[in-house]
Amino acid sequence: MGNFQNLYAWQKSKNLAVEVYKLCQHTKLSKDFGLRDQIQRSVVSVPSNIAEGDELGSDKQSVKHFLIAKGSLAELITQIIISNEIGYIDNSKKENIINECKTISVMLSRLIKARTS
Repeated sequence: MGNFQNLYAWQKSKNLAVEVYKLCQHTKLSKDFGLRDQIQRSVVSVPSNIAEGDELGSDKQSVKHFLIAKGSLAELITQIIISNEIGYIDNSKKENIINECKTISVMLSRLIKARTS
């Protein structure tokens, strides 16, 4: 605990947040303030909760924050699907983001299992 930057789940989720922020600047999402802001809140919540959970010093608190991060990933997937269906992002970008979300979610599940064993 306490070294969140070394957690692969944090690294991948931070990189995803950077990618999604760039996507929001350079697509039709840039003009849809409500959806764009919700997507950005969801994506930045993931590495933030991983970091906070890892720094809190107890497994119980870590697990709580890792679960919140998993919830934020589900929110992000939903928002990305909606963005695709209304024509803001293409299928390829949608699939790439969803696959990253699923990978990070599996990593978080493993961290949760390790912290509850």
